[in-house]
Amino acid sequence: MSRPLLRSLLFSLALTAVAAHAEGGKETPTANPLALDAPAIKQAGIVLAKLGTRPLTDEIKAPGEVKADAYSTVLVAPRIESMVLKRLVKLGDVVKAGQPLVVLSSVQVAETQGALIVAEQDWQRVASLGAQAVSGRRYTEVKVQRDQAQAKLRAYGLSDGQIKNVLRNGSARADGSYELLAPTDGRITTDQFLVGERVDAGRMLFTLIKEDSVWVEAQLPPADAERIKPGGDARILVHGSTLPGTVVQRSHQTDERTRTVPVRIEVDNRGDLLHQGELVDTRLAVGAGKPVLAVPAEAVILLQNQSTVFVAKGNGQFEPAPVIAGETRDGWVEIKDGLKAGATYVSKGAFALKARLLRAQLGEE
Repeated sequence: MSRPLLRSLLFSLALTAVAAHAEGGKETPTANPLALDAPAIKQAGIVLAKLGTRPLTDEIKAPGEVKADAYSTVLVAPRIESMVLKRLVKLGDVVKAGQPLVVLSSVQVAETQGALIVAEQDWQRVASLGAQAVSGRRYTEVKVQRDQAQAKLRAYGLSDGQIKNVLRNGSARADGSYELLAPTDGRITTDQFLVGERVDAGRMLFTLIKEDSVWVEAQLPPADAERIKPGGDARILVHGSTLPGTVVQRSHQTDERTRTVPVRIEVDNRGDLLHQGELVDTRLAVGAGKPVLAVPAEAVILLQNQSTVFVAKGNGQFEPAPVIAGETRDGWVEIKDGLKAGATYVSKGAFALKARLLRAQLGEE
């Protein structure tokens, strides 16, 4: 069927119901539902554009798996053997840097807290007398003892604020208890311990992940992987949405089991759409892209199961034009046939025009 005939058929089908209602004696407006005045065009949010070319790069399709961004993942562990006294956060909580996560207790911390309090008192006495009133050796020794006690507590994982609290509260709080603080913002994804458990130095208690950015690891055949370059564009298809990404690394080793090459894609996940372990579809751009006729994806609608774009005929008149649509990339649809370059089409508001046609078929226009 020729394009002019198909276009005419679409338009006539859209208006058939109007004529049918008129023959049945029902009151039905005879106005063309695709003829709008200026206020109606504005109300419908219709925006016109000239059909032109834009570069759409070729893409390689590949399955992918969402993984945590290892550069934004932190393992939180005590630096000294301790006992868990109290849990302050739980699995799934979002925490801020410096927020207490768990209360621990350690004999070594208690000893160092006491040593710091004594050393600070000695230093205050010596400092008040001045370097001229005491020997230089004594002056230096007292200062070093105070500084070493502070450094030891820092090595155990206490912050400067926590050390100041020890000095402020005195010996009553030198009981060896201390709070393990979050080193960065993030979400708690693992918490592998029990209250009352004794944990060794370096034992991982929490995994803290910044979910603003995640990695998607795509698996490609070696020949396709060779075409992918770091810094290239990528798209992640998930939950009916498309997220942009950037290729950050291509492995130089083929997986022995799958015979595929992992390609790592960094994705902005501030919308919290991607989660670790999720399987997704990826599209990785290759080459510079060739210019093709393309329209925004929202400009293409289905009429009678036919991809259609509304074209402007002038004086507020619009007409459905059947098209042959190609690939959709980055929100744009390639138009392979049905429209010529320079044609004025509806880039926004196509669904409003389709709705007018449907209402006309129901006799509501």
